[in-house]
Amino acid sequence: MPVTFQIVIFAVIAAVLLFQLYNVLGKKVGRQPEDNPKPVPVPAPPAGAPEAARGPVVDPALTAAIAGLKTRDPNFDPHRFLEGARQAYETIVRAYAKGDRDALRPLLTDKVMGSFEAGIAAREARGDAESVELVHAPRADLELATTEGDRALAKVRFLAEVRGSLTPSGGETVTEERRTAEIWTFERRLGASDPNWALARVEPATA
Repeated sequence: MPVTFQIVIFAVIAAVLLFQLYNVLGKKVGRQPEDNPKPVPVPAPPAGAPEAARGPVVDPALTAAIAGLKTRDPNFDPHRFLEGARQAYETIVRAYAKGDRDALRPLLTDKVMGSFEAGIAAREARGDAESVELVHAPRADLELATTEGDRALAKVRFLAEVRGSLTPSGGETVTEERRTAEIWTFERRLGASDPNWALARVEPATA
């Protein structure tokens, strides 16, 4: 094969590889924690559930806080709590995007439900349609577990990569991928007949 022809072939291959690399690295994936934060409720573990063996909590302050919570709520298991949080996260993100109020209402405090219901109503008034897909399972890290009065409180840092599609009324669908980082505070009343946690606060966080 002539040398000149080989050079042309290699140049074409290089151009194709560069184009594919641009397609992979050129996606718009930016962390935007202020954009429509989505809540997540955390179902409580069943009474008498065994501890989940997923490794110890290593932060001494957090370990002490969890021990304090467990003195008043012996069934609290941080590993099961986070597993439930990850599963519930996906449910709530999709329910908010669909405008499913019935799915959201029992999982949020009244204040948070009011905020999300207002967002859903505004979207419906505009005639917009939204869908959300989680690119990967969200990461959940326990930041705090404690008690205040007769309430148990737990803060979770969530890192997620989501693919959202928005279709304005009469417009074309726009799809975007982004990373989100938020801290969500959950609460439940100690000794209440309902053992489930409800979302009480959403805050932006650093990744």
